[in-house]
Amino acid sequence: MFWLKLIKKLFKALNADASPEEIAGGIVLGAIIGLTPLIALHNLLIFILIIILKVNISAAVFSFLLFGIIGYGVDPAAHIIGERLLLAEGLNNLWTTLYNIPVIPLTKFNNTVVLGSIIISLVIMLPLFVFSKKFVVIYREKLQQKVQKFKIVKLFKASKLYKIYTRFKT
Repeated sequence: MFWLKLIKKLFKALNADASPEEIAGGIVLGAIIGLTPLIALHNLLIFILIIILKVNISAAVFSFLLFGIIGYGVDPAAHIIGERLLLAEGLNNLWTTLYNIPVIPLTKFNNTVVLGSIIISLVIMLPLFVFSKKFVVIYREKLQQKVQKFKIVKLFKASKLYKIYTRFKT
């Protein structure tokens, strides 16, 4: 039932319940959590941002799941980027200073995949936000009516499972 609820909320948001900026913000923040290793301090901070900022939580969860899968393919590139940054001679003093600050080691920045995936996330943040926002606008203007006519959508809405779900939803 979680999946049905998530998909329904995402389509509700896409179908004009949430602003394009809210959806795009949720996608970006979910992507950061999905692309980076889950158990790290920065993900707690991102999770807090999802809660306190006005972003679409369904979009964030969907994005987290999608980019969590994509993240496995990105890990080798993240490792290379992180390794090069951590081994860069000019940055040794920075890494030493950061590691000696009490809370900073909890971010696990000294792990090549964590550092590299954070860098990748930061690089794609703005383009992903712009793309997601434009996608929502284009979807609402040109694709929404067509999607509602798809047989799979009609079948899903006519299914007993969907009717049971809508009867008991909160």
